[in-house]
Amino acid sequence: MKLHRFYSGEDIELRSDFWLHDPNLLSQWNRVLRFRPGQKIVLFDGKETDRLYEIEEINDKEVHLRLVTEMSRQTPKREVYLFWSLLKKDKNEWVLQKCTEIGVSNFVPIISDRCDKTDLSDSRLERWKKIVTEAAEQCGRSDIPEVRAPIKLTTAIEEYHSKIKLLVCEQGEEGKFAENDKIGIFIGPEGGWSDSEKTIFDTRIIEKININDFTLRAETASVVTSAKLLQ
Repeated sequence: MKLHRFYSGEDIELRSDFWLHDPNLLSQWNRVLRFRPGQKIVLFDGKETDRLYEIEEINDKEVHLRLVTEMSRQTPKREVYLFWSLLKKDKNEWVLQKCTEIGVSNFVPIISDRCDKTDLSDSRLERWKKIVTEAAEQCGRSDIPEVRAPIKLTTAIEEYHSKIKLLVCEQGEEGKFAENDKIGIFIGPEGGWSDSEKTIFDTRIIEKININDFTLRAETASVVTSAKLLQ
């Protein structure tokens, strides 16, 4: 039987024997999954703990959980930052979901010259965080990726240039990076980078990573590049 995994958040202490009162988890467990005593679930805090629990008692207001065993944590082999130019709503969500499954650790949406700028609301960011949390639960990874609010391309380069190795997804000669490098990859919008943006990359000596001989859609390039860096 498949084990369901749930992110507990930082406010729930994963003790060996405790009553859980989280309304969101209880609603899902009771009304959607219809859990019963004796069933087992995995809770993880996204930082250091993954634990298998058995449900002792459950009702609409609380559930009694007993620790069965500690679980091995599964985290990405490298810290990858995905700087992707904003796409239309459903495509952004697809990128977040699939790249979380692949192992991207940090999502930084970029406002570029040719990106989609129709929705930059705070509610969108909250939905994105929910998407990566659910993707982490389902794929088995033990950490939750960071997702920040959209920033301009120039801001991203200034902020991260001295902190991590930056690459831009473009056809051409590839740059080099060490196995233990923290890597940031820039993915252009559907219309490609503007000439002024290409000049910025050249001026800051941001090297290229070439993933295919063909021109890929932005969301495809995000997934393929992330997979290449996390092999």
